[in-house]
Amino acid sequence: AATRLFRVVTENASKLMSGTAPLSDNDPELASGASRLTITAGIGVAFFRRIGLESMIPEGFVDIPAYDIDRLESDWSGGDFLLQIGSDDPVVLAHALRHMTRSIRSFAQPKWVQRGFTGTPAVSTETGTSRNLMGQVDGTVNPRSEQEFDAQVWAPTSTGWFAGGTMLVLRRIAMTLDTWDSLDTTGKELAVGRKLWTGAPLTGDKETDVPDFTAVGSSGLPVIPPFAHIRRARFAQGSAPFLRRPFNFDDGINLKGEHQAGLIFAAYAANIESQYIPVQNALAKQDLLNRWTIPVGSAVFAILPGYLENGLLGESLLR
Repeated sequence: AATRLFRVVTENASKLMSGTAPLSDNDPELASGASRLTITAGIGVAFFRRIGLESMIPEGFVDIPAYDIDRLESDWSGGDFLLQIGSDDPVVLAHALRHMTRSIRSFAQPKWVQRGFTGTPAVSTETGTSRNLMGQVDGTVNPRSEQEFDAQVWAPTSTGWFAGGTMLVLRRIAMTLDTWDSLDTTGKELAVGRKLWTGAPLTGDKETDVPDFTAVGSSGLPVIPPFAHIRRARFAQGSAPFLRRPFNFDDGINLKGEHQAGLIFAAYAANIESQYIPVQNALAKQDLLNRWTIPVGSAVFAILPGYLENGLLGESLLR
């Protein structure tokens, strides 16, 4: 059954991403023009147990521990099988989502759908970093070169069947934007540790400048406060960074008059346990941004390695 599921996903996704309608497509005219459509597949920890391959769980692929800051809701958490779909055209995206969901309904039922978007990458011509709904540049400290991706994101050959795959941590983070908006610019910058307009650290001029965590101001206090977000995020990072690919979400105002908006934080790492969890531990303890952010969803997925032409998604796991 797992093989059939992966074959259906492989055949349908490859057609859609090439701008061609699959044979079972009820709306083939909507498949014309892929608009950089991507469909990425991943499996949760429980998926391995469901198919009797618990011994094949990659080293370091673990669930995120519970934190005091969490207010997790089942509507946004967990899951056995992930399809992450992206496109420059929202119509193409909606069609791909509908078709892919319909094509695998004999194997799986939807647990949740999270819709996210990114801003125009115009903060910096050097990095192309976009902003989140708090106005911050988000994703500055990311791998850039092929060598950095090999070291930080892609699983090495020593991982066997998982070589070339990666691990995804997905955290849905609600933002209390009304209280955040009551802060002045200085307060916001101190909480983050970066200048809002340029994304530069408070000790620098450009977004890509390395923060100086030893710098003190005329008052004798650290220029970047001890509990500023960038200081806490770097606290345990050291030689094990990872790829951040955040998406914004804005679901409007609910019946209580509350603005439902925030961040769908996606982090990709070769090893969740050694790369991501130490950083999350530090952030959960003493990050100033915890006053305005509430994690309401959490999930982890092993993103399956790519395959050659005429190959099959997940073939290295199931062979």
